[in-house]
Amino acid sequence: MHQEGQLSAGSLVRRWFQVLLGLTIGSVTGMAGLVAAAADVGVVRLTEYELGRIERFDQAAHTNPLTRKGCRRYLAVRWLVGALGAGVICMLAFWYFVAGSMVSAWLLGGDWAFIEEDDRVSLGLILLVLVPGVLVIFVTTVGVMGVAALDRWLATALLGTSQQTLLRQRVAELTSTRAEVIEAIDDERRRIERDLHDGVQQRLVALAMLIGRARRTKDEDHLQELLQQAQDTAGEAIDELREVATRVYPAVLDDSGLEAALEVLAERASVRVDISTELTKAPGKALEAVIYFVASEAVTNAAKHADPSVVEISVWSSRSEVAVLVKDDGVGGADRTGSGLSGLARRVKAVDGALDVLSPVGGPTMICARLPCA
Repeated sequence: MHQEGQLSAGSLVRRWFQVLLGLTIGSVTGMAGLVAAAADVGVVRLTEYELGRIERFDQAAHTNPLTRKGCRRYLAVRWLVGALGAGVICMLAFWYFVAGSMVSAWLLGGDWAFIEEDDRVSLGLILLVLVPGVLVIFVTTVGVMGVAALDRWLATALLGTSQQTLLRQRVAELTSTRAEVIEAIDDERRRIERDLHDGVQQRLVALAMLIGRARRTKDEDHLQELLQQAQDTAGEAIDELREVATRVYPAVLDDSGLEAALEVLAERASVRVDISTELTKAPGKALEAVIYFVASEAVTNAAKHADPSVVEISVWSSRSEVAVLVKDDGVGGADRTGSGLSGLARRVKAVDGALDVLSPVGGPTMICARLPCA
């Protein structure tokens, strides 16, 4: 516990000196920003530098895309914060110099011999300087962090969105996403019910009819023919049931991972599918499922509507996201508002991802999903 406290205190001291350095630089660039705002020259570039300085020495400010007008207004006001920071730094340096001088005099002078017993006025003057000096040093030390927070707040207020507004937007986004996810689940349930009703159920009804006819027939040859038809129908029902189960969730995804699931998808597709994966690490089961269903739906749509000769699936990852791109050389013209792609968009949005669809008439069609990862 004691070591953890020391580490915490050390990190706080390092952070304070880091913020002090950033504030020192900001006090200089504040006047440069005032000149740039007055001359309307280089305001965007200087604002980008200021935001980079704030992020490097303190923490990032939440800003919207920069505009020339907004940057000029920001720099025209920001010099006040720079001047305040310069004042705090100068006051801090002055009182540290005074305190250092007094300590040096005591260490070099030895026993404060210059203070006689009757010279209480001198001692009072020393205390009059020392006590306010300690208070001012404390206030200015804390003030360094305060001015840095003011610097960050000003950038957010003039160039971006406040934390409260961001929080409200996030709550609204999550509320909307939750409703879309519920709608997507309902759509998926209806599709599964339709697949079972129109596919598997019809096969099983036909199978029952064939078995009934086989039980009533007296002709041995006809019996064997009906049994063969029943066997074929049962096999078709099993295949369709397996397809429905795969569309719900492929077992191979849990058993062997994303690459194996994509390979199985390619083998079952009615068109040629080429797969390229460049994953530095496994993205996790939730993201793997989203990637698989994006690829599966895109391949199904391409085979059904685009008549492509080949479909290419590319999966790659970076430090902050994992992406999947499905490209086909078909006729194009994919409708993003259709049930398939809109369902994919909701599924991707449920994990804070984004789905882009580019499908001009004549092709090619490119469907790209970008998913944030830890």
